[in-house]
Parts: sequence; C-alpha cells; structure tokens
Amino acid sequence: MVPVGHGARGDSVPVGARPGPSARREYSLVLLLGLAGAACVLLSVRQTWARVVTAAPQPLPATTVAVRGQDLVPVAGALGLAALAGLAAVLATRGLARRLVGAALAVFGAGAAAAVAAHLGAAAVLAAAAGAGGTAAPAGSVTGGSTTGSAGAGTGVAGLQLAGHVTMAGLPWRWVVLLGALAVVAAGLLVAWRGPAWPVMSSRYEQPAAQRSRPADTATLWDSLSQGVDPTDAGPGRAGPGNGVRETSDDGPKGGR
Repeated sequence: MVPVGHGARGDSVPVGARPGPSARREYSLVLLLGLAGAACVLLSVRQTWARVVTAAPQPLPATTVAVRGQDLVPVAGALGLAALAGLAAVLATRGLARRLVGAALAVFGAGAAAAVAAHLGAAAVLAAAAGAGGTAAPAGSVTGGSTTGSAGAGTGVAGLQLAGHVTMAGLPWRWVVLLGALAVVAAGLLVAWRGPAWPVMSSRYEQPAAQRSRPADTATLWDSLSQGVDPTDAGPGRAGPGNGVRETSDDGPKGGR
C-alpha cells in the first residue's frame, strides 16, 4: 500500500510521487514573478528620484544634490533584499515551512508598497539631501515631473540666505517600486497557497518511500562482517541494511530452509 499525503487543494497525492509538468511550470513562473518584483524594487531605489538645486551669488556656482530613492525610503530597499532572501528560502523549504515563507514574502512586498505610497514632500527631499551632503532647509513646496518647485532657504555662504529648489525626476521611480512590491505580494500569496504542491530542491536525490531500505538487525550485520561483506553495500547479492539478504559462499548450501 502506497502512503499518500494531501496536496494544496486537499486532494491525496503519493508521498514519493514527482510533481507534474504543470506544477513545475507554475513553480518557475511564481519564482520569476517574485524575482522580477524584488529586482524592480532594488534597482528603482538606487535611481535618482529628486534633485535639490541651491543657488549661490555670482560668481559662485549653484550646487546640485541628487537624492536617490534609497535616501528617501530606505525601508523599501531593505524589504527588497528580504524578499530576495525569502525567494531563496522557498527553494529550500517544503510543506508548512514553505507556506510561512510565502506569507513572509507577502508581508515584505506590502511593507515596501506602503513605504513608497506615502507622500514625499519637499521637507523629506531636503532632509534626505542634507543626509547626502546637501543643505538642509525647512518645508516648502515640491512639484512632480520635471518642474522645479521652490523650498525654504537654508544657511548660505558668508551669511547669505540661499534658495533651495526641489526638482522631482522625470521618471516616476516610485511607481516602479510600487509595481515591483505588488508583484512580490502576489508571488508570496501564491507560494503560501500552492507552495506545498511544488517540487523541492532535494527531491531528485531521495528514493521513493517504497524503495527505502529497512534497517537490518544486529545479527545480520555481524554475519555479513564475518563473511567479509560490507554491510553498507546494498547491491545485488550483498547483505546490507536494506535487503537483509545473507550471502552464501560457493561451497556452502545453495538453497534455503
């Protein structure tokens, strides 16, 4: 009688059975979806989201500080890295552990989406620019696209007050991060739902349950050693832990009792 287990939908499947082509294809597509989403998050937060231009009196040149998404929403980049680690964990887990990893992936994606969906005003951009080596200034106004918005002034050169202008990048990298985060959420939910029915990393190296060897008793092991047979060799005609067959010499009796 072949032992059976329960699949993701409650149907019974053989424990040692290999997943079908559809399960492998689904497994690969979900992993690619999560990988693409995490890559979008990590690549987008490393791009320039805004620039702070501080004018200076002549002949001093104006200074420009580029503000990356990592400077504005550092939690999004951290959650993108966590999503990549979660995808690697999907490959090494099975059953309930894989469901838990899928739930964690969904949480990582939701956290990244919430971080970039929050409003980013001029105050946040100027504070990030100050952390990147620019000039800090109080809250002002900022406009989207490539239009320049004016912000409050910071400390100037030689006691002068300099005006800082915040310019948002033309490409809306925030929405690319949001799209990638939603892809990670979708991949995590699919892993939590369908993950136990997918193949595992070590399945090709395991024997089916019907072919797994049974441990031999101590008497069989000692008899094998006395006859010069390696008890760990389970090949044909050898006494091993799996078959319990006792090898007979050429000059001994051939038949059994």
